Amino acid sequence: MIKSWRSSAPSNIALIKYMGKQNRGEGNLPTNTSLSFTLNHLQTHVFISPKESGNDAWEPLSEQGLSPIDLSLKSQGRFLDFFADLKKQWKIPGSYLIQSANNFPSDCGLASSASSFAALTLATHELAKEFGVDCTLADLSALSRRGSGSSCRSFFAPFAKWDGETAQSVDLGIEDLLHQVVVVGAEKKQVSSSEAHLRVLTSSLFKGRVERAQLRYDQLVSALKTGDWGQAFQIAWAEFWDMHALFETSAPPFGYMNSGSLIVLKAVRDHWNSQGDGPIVTMDAGANVHLLYREDQIEVAGQLVRDSFSVFDVIQSPKLDGKP
Repeated sequence: MIKSWRSSAPSNIALIKYMGKQNRGEGNLPTNTSLSFTLNHLQTHVFISPKESGNDAWEPLSEQGLSPIDLSLKSQGRFLDFFADLKKQWKIPGSYLIQSANNFPSDCGLASSASSFAALTLATHELAKEFGVDCTLADLSALSRRGSGSSCRSFFAPFAKWDGETAQSVDLGIEDLLHQVVVVGAEKKQVSSSEAHLRVLTSSLFKGRVERAQLRYDQLVSALKTGDWGQAFQIAWAEFWDMHALFETSAPPFGYMNSGSLIVLKAVRDHWNSQGDGPIVTMDAGANVHLLYREDQIEVAGQLVRDSFSVFDVIQSPKLDGKP
């Protein structure tokens, strides 16, 4: 029987955003501290098997319950180049076939770069153990960052802080939150996340961005630790609008929000204004809207879907579907 190596890793959603890179040539070092929540129900699976000869190769993983990933030639090259870097780092001989898939629909507009590179790092580490390699989680996080910056946060849960070469777990006294993503746009981004990191540096609003992000990080950590949910909502709300304002004021300007994004945001804002409570809201560099609920808000989550999001696809934590 041919031996193979497999791992999976979760996606994550930042509440304090990673936007803008240091120009130090060390691979995806952020200009500011970020804070993310780990989405354990959204996973990428990576399967590595040996090839008899030839170059390393990638192909979609076809397996029941998973959605094969459709990578462009450019993305395949990026994935394989990172695998080659890991092989060099860990002195892994031979050539291999890499296969990957998500447990969520691949055409729903959800970014899977973080989970993909984290899963590839973990699976390659399993392979490297055959050659005597044994790394810490912090080491793996730092290595994964070179492939995809935000992937370094996917190694820690439920919350991760990233402010340098590696991420780390942050204890906020919260064991779990329930997650929904309202899928309002599945089209390919016209401006990639990598390009966005460069272009925001041209925005007049980028001055002070590092200080604003650090202040919000400190405020959000404090709010979540003390259970001030309303304050946490306000901080996360201001933070994602700050990031999207950078996009719209760059040279040339660009954006990701669409009419569906605004419908969802208005519905959540109206709910907060009328009820004095609701989910924490954020968006990444895309059109879809992410919502985080406390475990006592399951009914609220269902109500918002029924009343405001029924025209959109919603992907959510199993508990919100009535599953354990």
